[in-house]
Amino acid sequence: MARRPGFPIGGRVVAPGKAATIDLPVSMMSDHTPVHMSVHVRHGKSEGPTLFVSAGVHGDEVIGIEIIRRLLRASKLRSMKGTLIAVPIVNSLGFLNRSRYLPDRRDLNRCFPGSEEGSLAARLAHLFLTEIVARADLGIDLHSAAIHRMNYPQIRLAEENGDLRRLGDAFGAPIIIQSPHRDGSLRKAAAAHDTPVLLYEAGEALRFDEVSVRVGLAGILRVMRELGMVSGRGIAPPKSPPQFATSSKWLRAPIGGLFRAFRSGGHPVRRGDLLGSVADPFGEVEESIVAPFSGIIVGRAVMPVVNEGDAVFHLARVASVARAEDALEDHSAQLAADPMFDEDEII
Repeated sequence: MARRPGFPIGGRVVAPGKAATIDLPVSMMSDHTPVHMSVHVRHGKSEGPTLFVSAGVHGDEVIGIEIIRRLLRASKLRSMKGTLIAVPIVNSLGFLNRSRYLPDRRDLNRCFPGSEEGSLAARLAHLFLTEIVARADLGIDLHSAAIHRMNYPQIRLAEENGDLRRLGDAFGAPIIIQSPHRDGSLRKAAAAHDTPVLLYEAGEALRFDEVSVRVGLAGILRVMRELGMVSGRGIAPPKSPPQFATSSKWLRAPIGGLFRAFRSGGHPVRRGDLLGSVADPFGEVEESIVAPFSGIIVGRAVMPVVNEGDAVFHLARVASVARAEDALEDHSAQLAADPMFDEDEII
């Protein structure tokens, strides 16, 4: 049998059965410090798909970085088929500044496909697309909510890709939200390269969240099992299938003041349920926030100080709230029963 060829990236070649961390040049800072995007490649001895897993597209989203750190320590990767490309921090300049954005104040996830001769954000987007996305068959991009908000663990995917829905089900996050591609996003640019991307959203910017990390790590390994990259032994499927939401809506503060939330992320609610309230600092005016339709709270504000019109609850529509209640209880029970203190184990 012919030996599997090495994996070329960044001017280097990773041999079959080997792993390497490669620094791809991004730019030079004003003080002459070089900036790189560090990529870890694991090239299995046997043929299989090429999967990229990325985090830190927004520099303040640290949960995805921890998910990738644990992924690279997982014992399942020792006998992996195919190739894994892991990029824990795409936007290193944003990460160093604890900022969602690049120093040029651009959102990297609105700058794809980018260009070699454009802005700093455009150049980084182009580098990621040509060096990472173009080499992969599938991607999993890890995100958290914007600062002062939190997201309940969820997968977002476009409507038109049936195979991606199958892999989203395999991931096993509690909720899947049908979310169209946005102009300038990594997902849209990757789709143009025929590389579908699962988007995982969980937790809060600049905050660590153990549940979000565990769900994300379990999901990636489940997808790798579905792709035939790792064996299924020791990787349990979710007790209940993910709840599928065809749409979602942000509910906004009716007045400015102090926001109090009476329901948290992952709670199923029915139309008319009281979700929270906003009151002025003097206690003279208070407005209630009620659910305009039945669904699941998939995100909410965590900052109690709000202006009129600020987004406070993210509500997703599901086919049956009753079924969602049972399914979400199963997900919570499975996580609570999982020891997961040994990073080599997975639910």
